[in-house]
Amino acid sequence: MTNYAPILLFVYNRPEHTQRVIASLRNNEEANQSHLFVYSDSWKDNNDETAVRKVRQLIHSISGFKEITIIERNKNWGLAHNIIDGVTTQVNRFGRVIVIEDDLLISPYFLRFMNEALECYKNEQQIGHIQAYDFTQNTSLPDTFLIKWTGSWGWATWDRAWKFFNPDGKELLEQLKRQKLTRTFDFNGNYPFTRMLRRQIAGKNNSWAIRWNASLFLNNILSLNVGKSLVQNTGFDGSGTNCGGGGLYSANMWMQPLPVVPISPIEENKQARKIFEKYYHHTNNLRAKAIRRIKRILKGDFKA
Repeated sequence: MTNYAPILLFVYNRPEHTQRVIASLRNNEEANQSHLFVYSDSWKDNNDETAVRKVRQLIHSISGFKEITIIERNKNWGLAHNIIDGVTTQVNRFGRVIVIEDDLLISPYFLRFMNEALECYKNEQQIGHIQAYDFTQNTSLPDTFLIKWTGSWGWATWDRAWKFFNPDGKELLEQLKRQKLTRTFDFNGNYPFTRMLRRQIAGKNNSWAIRWNASLFLNNILSLNVGKSLVQNTGFDGSGTNCGGGGLYSANMWMQPLPVVPISPIEENKQARKIFEKYYHHTNNLRAKAIRRIKRILKGDFKA
C-alpha cells in the first residue's frame, strides 16, 4: 500500500523512553514512508522543565520518517487534553491515525499490521478501534479477534469512529446505568471500568481512554485486538503518573509479521471476552492486589 496512516506520538518528560520508542518505530520498514507527528506537552512546574527541554531537544533530531511535524504546547495541557486534541485534529485531516505514547516499545511489524488493519476494515462501521497490545498472554487467543473493549497502548482509529467519542463522562455513565450495562462494561464485574469512569467525573483521574472505551461500548462498536502483542509498555518502572508496577500488564513482544485476515461474521468473540474476564478476575481480586502492593512496597516502586 502507498497511503500510510500518520503516526501520532505523545511525549512529555521522559527522554530515555522517548529515545527508545522512536528507535523501535524506525525499525519498521514503513517508517520512512510515514508522517510522524510528535506532540510535546509543556512542563507542569519547574521540577519537570529540565526533562521536558531534554525531550524537546531529542525530538528535534529525529530522522528516518517521510515527514516530521513537531507540536510543542506552550503550557501544560495534560495527557487527556493533548491526545483528544491531537487525535481529533489529525484524524479529521487524514481520515485515520495510529497513536502511541512515549512509554511504549514497538515491534518491527507494528506499522505493517496497523496499516493493513486500517485498510482492511476501513468500511466496516461496526469496527472502530485497533489495538496491538496483548497483556493476557493467553495462547488460546486467535491472532486477531473482535471485542467490545478498547486498549490504549498502541492503537488506531478512523474519523468515522472517532465521531462517536464523547468527552462527557457523566453522560456516558448515565447511559451505562440507564441501559443496565455497567456489569457488562466491567467484564462481568471483574474489572472496575465503571468506577474508573466515576473517578474521571469526580476529577480523581483525567482518563481520555475510559471515555473512549465507554463511547464505543455504548454504540456497540467493536475493537480489533491481537492475540500476539506488537507492543510492550515500559512505563511500569515508576516513571509514569498513571501506571503501577508488578508486571500486571506485561507483554511478550511478537517479532514476526502478524497477518490481517478478514474476520467474518463481524461479532464479538465470546471466548476472548471470557479470557479477559478470567484474567481480570485473577489479577484484580483482593488477594492478588494485596500481594502486588506488598511486592511493590518491598521493591520500593510503590507510589502512595
